Amino acid sequence: MLSEMLRKAREYEREKREQSQALLPAFHVTGGIGWINDPNGFSLYKGEYHLFFQYYPYDITWGPMHWGHVKTSDFITWEYLPAALAPDAAYDKDGCFSGSAVELPNGEHLLLYTGVRKTEGGDEYQTQCVAVGDGTDYEKSELNPVIDERMLPAGGSHVDFRDPKIWREGETFYAVAANLCPGNTGAILLYESEDAQHWRYAGMLSAGHGHYGTMWECPDFFTLDGKAVLLHSAHEMKNEGLEFHPGDGTVCHIGTFDDTGKRLVDEHVQTIDYGLDFYAAQTLETADGRRVMIGWMQSWASSRVGHPDLPFNGQMTVPRELSVCGGRLCQQPVRELEAYRCNAVSYENVTVTDWQRLPGVSGRVLDLLLSVRPAGDGLYHRFRIRVAEGEGLYTELTVCPDEGIMRMDRLNSGFPHDVVHVRKFPVPVRDGEIKLRLIMDKYSLELFAGEGECAASMTLYTPQSADGISFSSDCAALVDVKKYDLVMAPQAWRTFSD
Repeated sequence: MLSEMLRKAREYEREKREQSQALLPAFHVTGGIGWINDPNGFSLYKGEYHLFFQYYPYDITWGPMHWGHVKTSDFITWEYLPAALAPDAAYDKDGCFSGSAVELPNGEHLLLYTGVRKTEGGDEYQTQCVAVGDGTDYEKSELNPVIDERMLPAGGSHVDFRDPKIWREGETFYAVAANLCPGNTGAILLYESEDAQHWRYAGMLSAGHGHYGTMWECPDFFTLDGKAVLLHSAHEMKNEGLEFHPGDGTVCHIGTFDDTGKRLVDEHVQTIDYGLDFYAAQTLETADGRRVMIGWMQSWASSRVGHPDLPFNGQMTVPRELSVCGGRLCQQPVRELEAYRCNAVSYENVTVTDWQRLPGVSGRVLDLLLSVRPAGDGLYHRFRIRVAEGEGLYTELTVCPDEGIMRMDRLNSGFPHDVVHVRKFPVPVRDGEIKLRLIMDKYSLELFAGEGECAASMTLYTPQSADGISFSSDCAALVDVKKYDLVMAPQAWRTFSD
């Protein structure tokens, strides 16, 4: 039975979304209308991939959190489904916060999410709740909340206790959830269940103890290439060279799982995405065994402004295939994207010095592959790429091979607000050569360096008419370029109907 609040949200999105069709990114998920942030419930269900997201349909600013809903068969062409959750129960009346999903043995789809409840006295409780459905409609469990403050470790916060990620191994369900523990320490807690509705606390999987920020959010835990991997996003990160920047950040722990102690033993810790706009990553395992990740392509600072000409605020990254290579997390756009390539333009051994453009290399919805190397014995020190260029605007990427860094700069992109626009980060350079892949989609740029050892994402606010791409180098450099337009099928972003 649909609540009146959920019915209202569905009617509103059905009415308003058609008006925004022409403005949507070509293949990145948005709400179509309103506000979105964290990806939720990224899961395989009955042969299709479902994605939910934090959602407020009525405004482009954050509001009482609902769950929006889309699905896909290839991670590129998406179909809107009706909103799945609304804050309509006593235990989630102040928001249906982030969570996850899993297919049950009986064929149902289970959502595990955080319900937020504020008391009359001003206290707040975040608890974990369940809804079960058929891929379109979901019924909240009479047992809710299924994980509450009684299942916290000593001193754990009932205010900062959220974002459960569920999975199943054999006959047992597991979930990790984020919590703030004594000493302002971010921690990830582990829970177990036989039926995904009756849970028990199993232990503290990982904790910061003064490292990697304070509150850890949006955890995900899985095995990849023989390693245990934990992803989370963190508040109040401190600067650590070029690896971690101050403020909100993302963290990947790679190590081994101590089954006796129910804890992760770190071997390597790194940033997930080095760019200006990335948060709250979530993964799933595909039908063919790949681990695919998607994230919210936004920063909290810039999200409070929004794009001045769009009826929606927030979008997701392109889904990315993950691997562990040389002890690092590596990522590349899902291979399904290559099926949408067309109009290939290719150049080899182009000598670049002063600013120049190459005929046919332009656009705002494209897949661009570059290989840059020294033209002779001398090493170039600054190789620059400008994209979304025109009308005096551009976004610039600078490779510094002798330092092994890249600079991402959108100061001249036309965004008229005081947020972070520049970031430096390490990139793999081998014998002066660097390989880059740039994915662009109207309002965004995603960069992948080397064999995927480094990824960086950012949103763009430049007018769509600014579609130029140019290159320059302080010393002669040789460049191989291959550019593909990305053309979506006509059925892309189908809207649900009754």
